[in-house]
Amino acid sequence: MAFGGTTIDNLGFSRRFPSASMLTGLLANALGWRRVDFQRHQELQRRLVFAVRIDRTPEWGGELTDFQTFQLMASDRGWTTRGKPEGRAGDASNYSNPRFRYRDFHVDMRLTMALRLEPAGLSPTLGDLATALRYPARPLFIGRKACLPSAPMLDPADNPWAEATTVLSALRSWPLSVDVAETDRARPNGRTIGVPLLWPDGEGDGETVPSHTYMVTDERNWDTSRLHGGGRLVHEAVLPLEKFASFE
Repeated sequence: MAFGGTTIDNLGFSRRFPSASMLTGLLANALGWRRVDFQRHQELQRRLVFAVRIDRTPEWGGELTDFQTFQLMASDRGWTTRGKPEGRAGDASNYSNPRFRYRDFHVDMRLTMALRLEPAGLSPTLGDLATALRYPARPLFIGRKACLPSAPMLDPADNPWAEATTVLSALRSWPLSVDVAETDRARPNGRTIGVPLLWPDGEGDGETVPSHTYMVTDERNWDTSRLHGGGRLVHEAVLPLEKFASFE
């Protein structure tokens, strides 16, 4: 997985949690929207309210930095979702120098997300999103095209619905899987690490939870500059296993 963060020169860092803009693009892709449907993207992003927990990371941390070198030529042609090859415009000399860059990825990670739409009655609805994730209009990827999911993002055999007053409450009421518990218990010296979570301001569950509060710039101005701007207040914490529903 790759959760695009700040890019400095040829260094592409990855956030710890998914961004609002990435989630918007993923859902829009599942719905079959086009990249130029800027107003649709803007409205969907505005309606998203979500919390995320990290259910699994490998012992070694799961952070991988990929060194990439590539060369673009004007004569390059590749297949697209429109079913025909597409070339690059411009003079070949403009692409004669190889490019070098570093990109961060999360490896062997499992996330669970609680999501609602506000307001709920507009299109697309949560039901529309559930159908799109089960039967996406196009192949889905998590952050970058190389990051294909290893399983359906919404398993057809699962009941994905939960009732709660906030997205954090929904996330804490959703059972942790067995592998989360076993991974946590397998830490050196039996030390419990807990489960990392991120939720938006105003979406707590009434219980006092020590958290790190900060501003994150993860929303894209889809209908104007196409760049990220502004910010939203989020809370990040690590909760012990007993703060969640029973294991599956």
